Amino acid sequence: MMNGKQTHQQKEPLDGDLLGGHHYESVEEEQLQRSLTNRHIQMIAIGGAIGTGLFMGSGKTLAVSGTSIILTYLIIGFFFFFVMRAMGELLLSNTNYKSFADFATAYLGPWAGFFLGWSYWLSWIVTAIADVIVIGGYAQFWYPDLPAWIPAFTSIAILTLLNFVAVKLFGEVEFWFALIKIIAIIMFLLVGVYLITIGFVSPDGVKASLAHVVEKESLFPYGLTGFLAGFQIAVFAFVGIELVGTTAAETKDPHHALPRAINSIPLRILLFYIGALVCIIAVTSWSQISPDKSPFVEMFTLIGLPAAASIVNFVVATSAMSSANSGVFATSRMLFGLAVEKDAPKSFARLSKSKVPVLSLMFSMFCVVVGTSILFIVPDVMTAFIIISAFTSILCIFTFAMIILSYLAYRKKAPELHEQSAYKMPGGRFMAWFTLLFLIFVVAILALDHDTMISLAFSPLWFIGLGVAYYYKTKKYAERNWILTHGRRIEQDEMSENN
Repeated sequence: MMNGKQTHQQKEPLDGDLLGGHHYESVEEEQLQRSLTNRHIQMIAIGGAIGTGLFMGSGKTLAVSGTSIILTYLIIGFFFFFVMRAMGELLLSNTNYKSFADFATAYLGPWAGFFLGWSYWLSWIVTAIADVIVIGGYAQFWYPDLPAWIPAFTSIAILTLLNFVAVKLFGEVEFWFALIKIIAIIMFLLVGVYLITIGFVSPDGVKASLAHVVEKESLFPYGLTGFLAGFQIAVFAFVGIELVGTTAAETKDPHHALPRAINSIPLRILLFYIGALVCIIAVTSWSQISPDKSPFVEMFTLIGLPAAASIVNFVVATSAMSSANSGVFATSRMLFGLAVEKDAPKSFARLSKSKVPVLSLMFSMFCVVVGTSILFIVPDVMTAFIIISAFTSILCIFTFAMIILSYLAYRKKAPELHEQSAYKMPGGRFMAWFTLLFLIFVVAILALDHDTMISLAFSPLWFIGLGVAYYYKTKKYAERNWILTHGRRIEQDEMSENN
């Protein structure tokens, strides 16, 4: 406990004005290295966002939504871009922020940082599980009798070793992972355009044509219900675009790198998401795509090019590994940030000589191993994938909603910082509220489907658990909670009054 003003004078004041860097102890904390360059952060953003949800999940969305899936991706991409712009303005308003959990704490209160930090950590744990599960499915393309758990657990071992090394090496690995993915998608698009141009006819008699994209009978084949059903997996496909926010503490020049990474999101969506889906639909027709397989692989199988299908399968497997790699990076850094803010055990803030949060990494990977064990209960890869991805989508929506709420609070509490910002969110408060309404709309959609409803019904258990953990945490760190809430130190008489 404190001894009145004497104790108050001995302690260092808060860094800044509580709008970032919530450290209140005089001891110097271990710091992450700012060793990621612009090319690293660009590729991490791409690698995280373009992965399993697109390469595997789009087959399911095509099956339920038809060609209207293109509209679904455009709508989601539009609103998520504004989420990223809000996040970018907040992160650049104070470069002491290690992640978006920091600005949530600053503007909404310590509860927000706690709930957001742990929920985001879990969302990427679940995403990494989904990615390694799907890797097992990709391996079965070559080895049909191979149990999916063997390549899944092998992938986990490789990812763990990769993330033990220095962050700069991680950045290099992710750079090449993502580069392979980008080159492959561009080649995929070029092949698709070529087949459409020559009017290629598949062995099944389907002629490649853009007419397949605009056919009335394929636009909403299952009506409004089918259109809405596509949103869940489509949302999962976008999980990862916010990764630029978790790399802020390890970026050499955030004022340059973060805006470039965020501003490129619309182009990435149009090229990699919309362009690829248009090619698939035009070449094969949506009705030919299996919901249980990757449509990127299926396209080449259906047109009678098994060798090309095998190459694409290797690329999408690499893509899943890349996305899982980004997820492992995100979870270990988020857990590190939680430990620094005393929202997680102190040991998780310990760094290795190469500035890697080793214990955070090990605990996260242990959780991935436990989650991947679902393959022993649900051996079907696609079923396991849908179960996992639905819960991830819910956590993703919660994360994005908290970012928007933080932005609205920032506009109210720190108008001077908004005025000084060189990277303002387009549309300001109006688009923030509009985006928040869209996120609520997506949650309502999840209640329409039986499988996603199960995840929605169980998700409150996670938040109740967080509430209980937060209650006991605030009792243990009563002084810190006061500081984070009120922006100043608590005096002994104030502490007594509030107990």
